Amino acid sequence: MDIEQILSSEFSIKPWQVRAVTELLDAGNTIPFIARYRKETHGNLDDQTLRELAQRLEYLRGLDKRRGEIEKALSDQGNLTEELSERLRAAVTLAELEDLYRPYRPKRRTRASVAKERGLEPLAQWLLLCRGRADVCAQAEKFVSDQVPDADAALAGARDIIAETVSDDAALRRDLRELIAREGVLETEAAREKDSVYRMYYGFQESVSAMAAHRVLAINRGEREGFLKVALRVPEDRILPKIKRAYATPNSSTAPEVCAACEDAWERLLFPSLERELRGALTDRANEGAIRVFSQNLRELLMQPPVKGRVILGVDPGFRTGCKLAVVDGTGRVLETGVGYFTVPGMTARREEAARLIKSMVRRHNVTAIAIGNGTASRESERFIASLLPDLPGVAYAIVSEAGASVYSASPLAAREFPDFDVSLRSAVSIARRLQDPLAELVKIEPRAIGVGQYQHDLKQNELSDALDGVVEQCVNDVGVEVNTASPELLSHVAGIGPALARNIVAYREASGIPSRAALKKVPKLGPRAFQQCAGFLRVADSKNPLDATAVHPESYGSARALMEKLGFDESELRRGGIPEIVDRAKTYGPEKLAEELDIGLPTLTDILSELKKPGRDPRDGLPAPVLRTDVLDIKDLTPGMELTGTVRNVIDFGAFVDIGVHQDGLVHISRMADRYVKHPSDLVKVGDVVKVWVVDVDPAKKRIALSMVKGKK
Repeated sequence: MDIEQILSSEFSIKPWQVRAVTELLDAGNTIPFIARYRKETHGNLDDQTLRELAQRLEYLRGLDKRRGEIEKALSDQGNLTEELSERLRAAVTLAELEDLYRPYRPKRRTRASVAKERGLEPLAQWLLLCRGRADVCAQAEKFVSDQVPDADAALAGARDIIAETVSDDAALRRDLRELIAREGVLETEAAREKDSVYRMYYGFQESVSAMAAHRVLAINRGEREGFLKVALRVPEDRILPKIKRAYATPNSSTAPEVCAACEDAWERLLFPSLERELRGALTDRANEGAIRVFSQNLRELLMQPPVKGRVILGVDPGFRTGCKLAVVDGTGRVLETGVGYFTVPGMTARREEAARLIKSMVRRHNVTAIAIGNGTASRESERFIASLLPDLPGVAYAIVSEAGASVYSASPLAAREFPDFDVSLRSAVSIARRLQDPLAELVKIEPRAIGVGQYQHDLKQNELSDALDGVVEQCVNDVGVEVNTASPELLSHVAGIGPALARNIVAYREASGIPSRAALKKVPKLGPRAFQQCAGFLRVADSKNPLDATAVHPESYGSARALMEKLGFDESELRRGGIPEIVDRAKTYGPEKLAEELDIGLPTLTDILSELKKPGRDPRDGLPAPVLRTDVLDIKDLTPGMELTGTVRNVIDFGAFVDIGVHQDGLVHISRMADRYVKHPSDLVKVGDVVKVWVVDVDPAKKRIALSMVKGKK
């Protein structure tokens, strides 16, 4: 298998690019490092393409490894012919390889193997090869023995052998697999006579070629939970004749026996096997699609713009135990905590006491934003906080998703970070920090617990974890990390740094401080390779070298200084917020000429210029800020046709959930997203987008809100 050529074709890139990426990966380089600092080497491929290419490379190498294992097994058996070897080399999927190996794979004891032990294989061969008229019973009588009592038993055993031969036919299996995938229909019906969340799938049918990922996963779950019966309907009126034509000779005396064997092969062996394969393939496809949507949603959530420079009051709502309060400063440091009892009706004295507490906390610390968790008692908390805002000018609030907050607050990590706080106080701190810097706080939580996917517990957990970990790594490295303030969890996602090395960095900075990037080389276990991978993504804001606060890699410092000198700028200008005019001056000088004179590639030159223009630029800065509110809206206030502004909280295959400030996200179905056909909701919106919507329908009892992104569309 020419892996290089296959990848080149599949990704529409040059073979030399595939070769370059392969060599970089094999040398132990991380995807973020390759994407950012080796652009000339691989032809400026983006990080998503690099990740997909790396995954496909791993699959193809695994396929080649399995091919070698099969060839060795066949050789050891004495079954490896030149023709079979060529067919193995031509196989491009694992299914094709296994189909070719199937007839030779050691099997458990089967009806066919028993018949072969009884000496009936020659009879089976005769039935297949006979082309004219013959006495079938007389031929079968020749095989009667102590283990084969009569001619009927001999023919039955021979049919079992033929059935297994038909079932093991690699070419036939391939053709049938393609036909079923193209024309098969999945049908479902109720397994229990009762209402359930799977009601829409009672009496449901759909072509397998058109099934959306969320429907596949829903049907799988309904079947697993015992609410649905699932069946695959296939065009047997075309399949059985196809099988018989491949094995039975028309007008031959043996045709009835061979046809009976073909029918048995289909019903007992082929169809159950192919049905399992198809259901598995559907699930794999749905799994890939759901993981892709989950990953995209997670990226958008992590890349939400931070509310920089604000002192924030976090509120973890509750009833009986009160609402936990935590004030954090602009760096996330906890300034004050407290408890307010304001969600239980009738407790006037306590509500007044809570009002005084909150107002004093806000004024004492100059709080400008309040983050309220969206869990239990959130509605009551929002009403109370909003009632205080007329006395707190310049203060607004936001409802923050608590998804995963309980997981974090009860974790060993939270216990180490806040050993003197109870679980609820830790949650209040986390809620405040989520509004302040979503990325820095959410990396502390298992990505699967953040709640921006669908059917996440039904997915292949290893694949899901790998994909989500890759998203977190990509986001952290895109933004960059201040090495002297970052948590160990945030540091652990930087390219080349794992949990152990992150702890070493924190321990070293607490003992000695990290005054520069160069000082990182003194961190225990942080060797040259790790330094090369991580240095460009770590920032040292107070370093004497202003380049340490940028995304310029230390290996390019010489080029950056030479560039500034050549264009007439001084390095000290970086400390004053960057050199805004450097890009225009570079254009006047000529980028290609500059790159040649500095002996660097044009992509690297472009990146250096961008950093010198605005050092340490945060890619999140250009995104819409979170919606901060000063009023309260209830689900009972909603009426059809009402226009609202909301924030997209989750994007799924059939639509998007939008937070419109009523503690119950509304659903914009894909059919109401535009006046045109929309292939997938992610083509129009992403998590964190601020969108204008119109209310279509409200069901307060079921807490369901239907929204539209097109005015007047029902």
